[in-house]
Amino acid sequence: MGPQAAKSVPGQALVDVTKRPAQRAKQEIDYGRRGKGYVFGAFQPSTGEAFTKTATRRTTANFVAFLEQTENWIDAGLPRVHAILDNLSAHRATDVLLFALAHPRWEFVFQPKYAAYLNLIEPWWKTLRSLALKGKRFETWEQICAAVQAATTYWNAHRHPFIWGRRRRHRPRRQPGIARVPAAA
Repeated sequence: MGPQAAKSVPGQALVDVTKRPAQRAKQEIDYGRRGKGYVFGAFQPSTGEAFTKTATRRTTANFVAFLEQTENWIDAGLPRVHAILDNLSAHRATDVLLFALAHPRWEFVFQPKYAAYLNLIEPWWKTLRSLALKGKRFETWEQICAAVQAATTYWNAHRHPFIWGRRRRHRPRRQPGIARVPAAA
């Protein structure tokens, strides 16, 4: 999910409107970054189940460790596992190829450059950011890790199959019958 940092985010403070003149909402200025890291994620669209792991660095070793944990998380009865990856160098490293040789049911599919919309986990990252990070202020990287874990646990408790594409809007059902004849000019 790209780099996430423990830094300030504009909050919403309540303003006491009973005082005259009305006060403006103020937030303390914060220029510090108090830790950063990366979130790895796996997602099963058919069930909606998700798995996340946080790491302080995005290295090949961390990615292979994530793949090993994902292998244990995924149902052993699945004959094939299709992993859709972007073109990060850690995804194409020798250790990842060795993982693929050791686990023959895994198939790595690399998406074309500038085509993030083809990766089904991208809309789910938006949901995870909304659940875990939106409108919150974190002082440490550990707080972000805890928030991501809590959001993933919440998602898995309320999961549903994920449908790719636009949000379906409710349309009223048309009444069956004969169409009206257009008015003649």
